[in-house]
Amino acid sequence: MFSKGFRIFVAALFLGCAQTGAAASSGPDLTVGLRYVPPPFVGGAKVRTPESIETLLAGEVAARQQRGAKFVEFDATASSVSMDSVDFAVADLPKSQARRQGGRAIAIATGQVTRPMAIMRTDTDIKSWRQLKGRTVCLAQDGRYVGRIAERYGAIEQVYRAPADSLLALRTGECDAAVHDDTMLKALLRFPEWKKFSASLPPGEAAEQYFLVPAGSEDLAKQLKEMVGRWKSQAYFNKLISDMTRDIAFEVYLDQTVPDCH
Repeated sequence: MFSKGFRIFVAALFLGCAQTGAAASSGPDLTVGLRYVPPPFVGGAKVRTPESIETLLAGEVAARQQRGAKFVEFDATASSVSMDSVDFAVADLPKSQARRQGGRAIAIATGQVTRPMAIMRTDTDIKSWRQLKGRTVCLAQDGRYVGRIAERYGAIEQVYRAPADSLLALRTGECDAAVHDDTMLKALLRFPEWKKFSASLPPGEAAEQYFLVPAGSEDLAKQLKEMVGRWKSQAYFNKLISDMTRDIAFEVYLDQTVPDCH
């Protein structure tokens, strides 16, 4: 029912309150900086596919080193951010900001580029981002755009636990638009059941995903570059996003107990 990538993610969450662990640890846990740290999974709660893939990537790095990982909040965009408290971080940054990391960090681009995209019912009267002012926009708690749509366009944000919940709210008329990563939404709109919700606004400003490693951690940086090279050669991100999108669509399908809003 669920994709291999997502099953790995869920298994990682079960391994200890937002920590991933290796079968045989060869050292202390890695401290990984993330912009959003997922809460521990609570037994009995609905399984939800995340919008963010950062936790999964961090878990794969830790598994490669046969170490566990503990996640801490890390704002890579802050001017005073320090790399002293983490072994590495996963961050989405404009290319210009990644270059400004300077001597404090080694920035390794994964090749993943994301942009905010909005989808709506095909009969919407919203034709531009500016027309989101005063309209209700649904987002996922772990998504990249919480706070940004209200600040930039004056929209009324409704934040949900996961993308499936946000997209379900769109289908049942609780919001005028849903904003998520364009890579996921473009994949979602290929499913015929999303034809009625295929109106969209053009993707916004791009951000590229990076591993940030403290200066002086050349061995780890080398390993990460090798992993990224292997992922690119195997089209890893395309497969991962395809699997995750299919799981999100299935979660919406299972939970939609009322018809699409007309």
